[in-house]
Amino acid sequence: MNFNRRAFLSTTAAVGATLAAPMIVRAQDGARPRVVVVGGGAGGATAARYIARDSEGAIDVTLIEPSRAYYTCFFSNLYLGGFREFDSLGHTYGNLASSYGVNVVHDWATGVDRDAKTVRLAGGGDVPYDRLVLSPGIDFKNGAVPGWSTAVQNRMPHAYKAGSQTQLLRAQIEAMPEGGTFAMVAPPNPYRCPPGPYERVSMVAHYLKENNPTARILIADPKETFSKQALFEDGWLRHYEGMIERVGPDFGGGNVEVDAEAMTLSIDGDVQNVDVCNVIPAMQAGGIVHAAALNEGDWAPVSAYDLSSRLDESVHILGDSAAQGDMPKSGFAANSQAKVAANAIVAAFTDSRQFPARFSNTCWSLIDTDDGIKVGANYEASDEGIVSTGGFVSEVGETDEVRAETYRESIGWYDAITEDMFG
Repeated sequence: MNFNRRAFLSTTAAVGATLAAPMIVRAQDGARPRVVVVGGGAGGATAARYIARDSEGAIDVTLIEPSRAYYTCFFSNLYLGGFREFDSLGHTYGNLASSYGVNVVHDWATGVDRDAKTVRLAGGGDVPYDRLVLSPGIDFKNGAVPGWSTAVQNRMPHAYKAGSQTQLLRAQIEAMPEGGTFAMVAPPNPYRCPPGPYERVSMVAHYLKENNPTARILIADPKETFSKQALFEDGWLRHYEGMIERVGPDFGGGNVEVDAEAMTLSIDGDVQNVDVCNVIPAMQAGGIVHAAALNEGDWAPVSAYDLSSRLDESVHILGDSAAQGDMPKSGFAANSQAKVAANAIVAAFTDSRQFPARFSNTCWSLIDTDDGIKVGANYEASDEGIVSTGGFVSEVGETDEVRAETYRESIGWYDAITEDMFG
């Protein structure tokens, strides 16, 4: 499929075109119902826009997001590889406010009073809601990698929340000595963007091949297998032979420690000096989900039919934080889930139709110049969770033109999804 703005946006028509007729608000006191969205990424921004747009002003929508500019985690690896400028990853919220009437509050949401139905702001005060949408992304699990914490993230960046961390990692790669070592500590399942660490390795290798060809890349990986493994390993052999070494759990990749002061990585007791160490720790639902006591373990259980919390039906939880079934944690997935939740919320407060929940996801990765690969699936809702109805994945041995077309397709998707998020 050739992904461009028209192709991507056409997949949203069933959810986006909620009603042609005027909406009728069902609030008992005559005031507009209030929806508060926490988190302005692929899930939250999409939900805020679709609720405001499809309710035609019948619902008061507030988006709480601390950052004034959102930098996409998806495609940030391409910045590391030199295929995109950093500014091309940044997007602002002005159009959500001016074109759709979303009240954008740049502050941290620090707590939720589910009885009073209010969200506490770091700057003081509470924001009341009738429905709450939480889409805070991921947070890292304390102690997941011995020796690493967010206190040392400027020495050993994670760069798995895009922005200044992405710029820092790029600067460290550029400053590597000739023949130096770039190390990555890969995360255990489940985590945001399953192919992401391995696309990152590809992009770092691309940069080093051109600028520091005797450098090496070392991956300490706790997983037996990883997403698109055969495709990545084939690509590494073709483009970066001899540069990349992956140590899996059979050889100690699950027994890792780091020392940020000494800049060392220990794999099963074998201590190595490294010049850059990209630590991507184990992940969990964003902190606001835990603060609201809507998690069971690391993640938040939700209904597949409308992404409502299984612990509080007045709260919807999207994207990375949700334990929803078969969908991976990705920007595309969060955007897809946001449309389903938005449709359900608009239908709950108006006389519009709620459509059956349908979802889709594709994850593209770039291995080298014009060497793009992808994996994806379609999904539907069930009582057990979101379930796959069929998928696809690139194949080893595809022609150069197929791979180049896959990369061009990913560029069209990026333009389309960011337009879908921010209008």
